[in-house]
Amino acid sequence: MFSHMVVGSNDTNRSKKFYDALFTAVGGKPAIHDDKGRLIYMHNGGIFMVTSPINGEPATHANGGTVGFAMENPAQADAWHKAGCEAGGTSCEDPPGVREGGFGKLYLAYLRDPDGNKLCALHRMPN
Repeated sequence: MFSHMVVGSNDTNRSKKFYDALFTAVGGKPAIHDDKGRLIYMHNGGIFMVTSPINGEPATHANGGTVGFAMENPAQADAWHKAGCEAGGTSCEDPPGVREGGFGKLYLAYLRDPDGNKLCALHRMPN
């Protein structure tokens, strides 16, 4: 559905600590750096990158934007959420849990990274 996701950061060292914690909590690996200093995470066929904005302006988060990460089960979403909070993120939205709506039952956990980007761990519950 997508080739990659990128979020901006004003402090990539701080972001590396945060995102390394998120991805290792769900079986991923710490970031690799490319030749431009961007953080690159590859996991479950997806690519997620963190970078200082190339235009030199400060990074800001998108109002209404969310980056969603697929989880294998609710326990994995909880581990992701806990790791993020412990690594400098902040919980947002409702606490992690099941929500029902037009897409059926979803287990969701929301965080904001240290730069304010909104992230979501999502597990689709069985019918």
